Amino acid sequence: MTPPTETETARTNDTRVQLTEKAVEQIRLIQEKEKLQGHVLRVSVVGGGCSGMSYRMGFVEAPNASDVLVERDGVKLAVDPKSMLYLKGTVIDFTEGLQGKGFTFGNPNAKRTCGCGSSFSG
Repeated sequence: MTPPTETETARTNDTRVQLTEKAVEQIRLIQEKEKLQGHVLRVSVVGGGCSGMSYRMGFVEAPNASDVLVERDGVKLAVDPKSMLYLKGTVIDFTEGLQGKGFTFGNPNAKRTCGCGSSFSG
C-alpha cells in the first residue's frame, strides 16, 4: 500500500465521509450495470462482524431527511446520524490486488479492525 498523499491525508481529517476517485468510478460502474443511475449509496454501521461492528453499503432511491449527504463528481452518499458517529473522517476507496478487489474503509475512529477489513471495533 502506498503512503497517503497530502490530499488524502487532508481528507481523513475531514469530519465527513470521503470518496476517492477510484471509489466514485466503481460506484458509477455498478450503478450503470444495475441500472441504478440517480440512486444514492447508503453507507451504515451495523452490529456484527469479527470485530463487533461492520460496514453496510447499498443503493436507495432517496436519502432520509435526517441523513448526512456527501457528493463527489455526481455520486451521492447518504449516512444516517448514528452511523456518522462511527464514520466521521472515513475515506472510502476501491482497491484491486492479490487478495481480491473491493471497497475499503480508512476509518480513523476504528480502534481495531479485522483481517478482512469489513468489520471494526470503535
